[in-house]
Amino acid sequence: MTRTKTILAILSILTLAIAGCESDEAATSTAAATATTATQEAPPLPADVAQVAGAATTDTTGTAATSTAEPRADASTLVATGEFVSPVRSELSPKLPGRVSRMYVEEGSRVTKGQPVLELETEYVRLNLQAATADVARAKAALDEAQRDLARKKGLADKGSIPQATYDRSQATYDQANAAYRSAQAQVSLLRQQISDGTLRAPVTGVVAEKRTEVGARLGDGGVAFVVVQLSPLKLRFAVPERYLGRIDRGDKVSARVDPYPTETFTGVIKTVGGVIDPKTRTMFAEAEFANGDGRLRPGLFARVEVKLD
Repeated sequence: MTRTKTILAILSILTLAIAGCESDEAATSTAAATATTATQEAPPLPADVAQVAGAATTDTTGTAATSTAEPRADASTLVATGEFVSPVRSELSPKLPGRVSRMYVEEGSRVTKGQPVLELETEYVRLNLQAATADVARAKAALDEAQRDLARKKGLADKGSIPQATYDRSQATYDQANAAYRSAQAQVSLLRQQISDGTLRAPVTGVVAEKRTEVGARLGDGGVAFVVVQLSPLKLRFAVPERYLGRIDRGDKVSARVDPYPTETFTGVIKTVGGVIDPKTRTMFAEAEFANGDGRLRPGLFARVEVKLD
């Protein structure tokens, strides 16, 4: 009896296992059939959607063309950025060392060519000038006396009243007096020049960019007192792409706009076009000259540049 129950239990388990396998196979077959049917029945994409999908696929693969922001080679206007620079930057130094006695300008002051900017102490030079002037007067008196004596001796020598040697000594005395007089005059001129050189003057019309000394300071050989930069005219330097090499030349008009005067346009003329192209940036430089008569533009000012081509 026990054996019979065991056999029946085993048969029941086998029956359930077989039934489960058949159910799984049926489910799998049903899912496959459903997927096949859905694939066969899916409608085709519309033409416009298909184009978008194709473009997206092309962009994903990296084969789509990309646009650049570079100006066209046939553009009629060149647009660039540049900077105003001074054509002259002068470091003012006195010709002779000395102590600063007076200063007429400060950093940032506007100056004109020839205007005094600094004066050195010249009291001792002026005293020496007074002494040299007195020496000139004495030398002139000696020269006049030697000249009169030479004239008398010449008359006597012509008559044979005095020996030739006496006349020759008078001639030598006159020559020495004349040389002493010229030497005294040269000393006076030298001292006057030293006094003139004691006043430092602006070499150009511009602005004082730096002040490097004060009243009472001593300026030695090569000591710089001021740095003056020219304001009129000014140069505007900017970069030009190499493809415009044949379309920009000297004499072309340039328009520039700067932030301090946003509603105004300043006009200049190209004076230089660089002949060397930078291999890194593939650009060359160009320089335009601006009159800047009113001095409103300053060196270092950033500008937006436009050049009409052809």
